[in-house]
Amino acid sequence: MAAAITLDGVRDKNVMQLKKLNAALFPVRYNDKYYADALASGDFTKLAYFSDICVGSIACRLEKKEGGAICVYIMTLGVLAPYRGLGIGTKLLSHVLDVSCKQNISEVYLHVQTNNDDAIALYKKLGFEIVDTIQNYYMNISPPDCYVLSKSIIAAAPQAAGAKK
Repeated sequence: MAAAITLDGVRDKNVMQLKKLNAALFPVRYNDKYYADALASGDFTKLAYFSDICVGSIACRLEKKEGGAICVYIMTLGVLAPYRGLGIGTKLLSHVLDVSCKQNISEVYLHVQTNNDDAIALYKKLGFEIVDTIQNYYMNISPPDCYVLSKSIIAAAPQAAGAKK
């Protein structure tokens, strides 16, 4: 069944798919900077297809930390409701973690609404930890508070199990 899930990069010609998904998934309207950052992140922003239907996405922004290290900020990760629980979010998130590891990126982090139990469970399952709580982070949604979740990436030698030929 997992073979039905495929990932594709976001480019100018399909960025409308990301815009449509975001409109359906999130209570926020994203601006041009969001889409510019998503496109600029290259392999860190993906659309997920289930049996050739676009059902989910992850959009990231690359950020420079003090000292010059690059970290990945997950701006959005979402899967349409009928397709949740099929491993699509896990596949999107795992892809970003794999690419981060290969590119020696030290950290992946994100903000998530404090009542979004499903998302928090997904991130924790993949090794993220809550490192902060920010009151009134969101302007027009309730609850307005968010958690900051972070995962440190340890650049390891390629494991035999995960090696692709």
